[in-house]
Amino acid sequence: MLDFGHYFFVYNIYISIFILSIAGVKFLFRNNLSTRSKYYLDFFPLAFMLIPFLPTPPSSFLQNIFSLSLFHFRKKPFPSTSSGHTFTEGFSAIEQGNDFAISVHNKATSPIFMLFACMWILGVVVMFLLAIHSFFKFRTIKNSALPVQNRTVKRLYQTCCKEINCKKEIPLYSTAFLKSPVTVGVLRPRIYLPIHLISDYNAKDMRFMLLHELQHCRQKDSFFVFLMNLSGILYWFNPFVWYELREMRCDRELSCDSAVLHLLDETDYQAYGNTLLNFAEKISLHPFPYTTGISGSMKQIKQRILNIATFQRKRKQSKSKKFLIHSLIVLLLFTYMPLLTVAAFPQNTSPLPVDIQTIFEIDLSHHFQKTQGSFVLYDSNKNLWNIFDIEQAKKRISPNSTYKIYDALLGLESGIITSENSVITWDGKNYPFDAWEKDQTLHSAMQNSVNWYFQSIDTQLGLQTIRSFLQKIEYGNQKTSSDLDLYWTDLSLKISPMEQVSLLKKFYNNEFHFTPSNIETVKNSILLSSNENGSLYGKTGTGRINGKDVSGWFIGFIETSDNVYYFATNIQGKENITGSKATDITTSILSEFNIWN
Repeated sequence: MLDFGHYFFVYNIYISIFILSIAGVKFLFRNNLSTRSKYYLDFFPLAFMLIPFLPTPPSSFLQNIFSLSLFHFRKKPFPSTSSGHTFTEGFSAIEQGNDFAISVHNKATSPIFMLFACMWILGVVVMFLLAIHSFFKFRTIKNSALPVQNRTVKRLYQTCCKEINCKKEIPLYSTAFLKSPVTVGVLRPRIYLPIHLISDYNAKDMRFMLLHELQHCRQKDSFFVFLMNLSGILYWFNPFVWYELREMRCDRELSCDSAVLHLLDETDYQAYGNTLLNFAEKISLHPFPYTTGISGSMKQIKQRILNIATFQRKRKQSKSKKFLIHSLIVLLLFTYMPLLTVAAFPQNTSPLPVDIQTIFEIDLSHHFQKTQGSFVLYDSNKNLWNIFDIEQAKKRISPNSTYKIYDALLGLESGIITSENSVITWDGKNYPFDAWEKDQTLHSAMQNSVNWYFQSIDTQLGLQTIRSFLQKIEYGNQKTSSDLDLYWTDLSLKISPMEQVSLLKKFYNNEFHFTPSNIETVKNSILLSSNENGSLYGKTGTGRINGKDVSGWFIGFIETSDNVYYFATNIQGKENITGSKATDITTSILSEFNIWN
């Protein structure tokens, strides 16, 4: 809820700017865009308003659309044997190190955030109840309605259907509880006529109103009205959203009016306008938000009358002018689409790496059993990604002690420790593990996951230096709390398994352009096992919250004479989920791939 609140706040800023941009485009090209084009432009803000509330797969799809180059995606039910080296040394020879972890507590939610969250939820509930009230109120009217029996009206209605080329049969009902015609129903639309319009039958007025309601059906406006009202409920606090919804309602009616005018003779334009004026007092905004109709506010009626008065049939525009207008609109949309999708999911999901060409989605559920998690393996020679549970592999999670690889690199680059002298003296304090209560080198601190060693480096570096470093190497969400003792474990800093593998590749190849000897020093500190065929490097991480182990990491790479394999495993659960368990799962998978036996 905390993360959602943060990005929903940011998203509202982006959507407000986007709404103003769309309004600017419509104003700039007000004399060149048709009423229907203006109405269609309103669909984009409406669609973007719903993005934060979509389930994960569609949202991830939207995000990846703008962050991916083309790649091949294949499914493989069982991992095939790799052509890599076979290691004869058993798992027992792997120097895993001690999987030590310090418990952290969930951060208390800010009272101000809780206040705003409660206000938003309360507003949503109130708006929802108002909508439900309107729905049941109209349902009463609907139950009292009867199919139109007047033969004259039925014949005129059939003529109007043919005139507007409406092939779908739309039922026509009459009721005594409405003042103006309305259309309701997303899947099965119906048109409801007030009885007084039938009893005071006027052929022209009736024809105009039937054509207008049929045009609503043709444009599938009932569906968009539902989405508009849903957006109004969710964004009840945002004045820019209310402005956009009001403009969309107006553009919808103007679009219908223009479509009807195209069917009429020019001599009927004034009569159509008079129909609106004659019913102006009766067709003020009706209290049924999920219906469409000829009704509207008095301001909208005024705009519609002006549109009718100045209406001209479409004239052919020059191709260059059309191209320029549509190019600018497309440019605007493609400029904002990536921003809006990223704003919707900035923390919890990472985009796929841009250098991906081929992915094998592999089934490794027999290794994970009932444990939730993911596994990512990258083969350098084949430029091939093998992934178990791609959605989990894109989720950003606290890195825990796996971050110490890069913290050590930053300490070396900053000169706080060196390849020749990496000793930091124990401060004499009591720690929960005996292995921590002595002077530490980089190797011992990495093997025993000594928190105070890396906290000492961070304290000397300062928060701003750490943040600049995270941005430079593009580490996950690049977010840190102000607490230098906990930022890699307190759920501030997050990274996905796929990002872990991408970052390991950059680290190994020194794409950061750091001092090569410092890269080698960090590599040596995470060396777990080595023989004549190659070497295994890795780092575990355990997430312990409120005294329970809930997350386990094992990341690293296998270096052979002619290839490098990069891997990352993350597992999650309610308890007893550790880096050691992630290591066991990883080594069994690598054995199955015949990469590490």
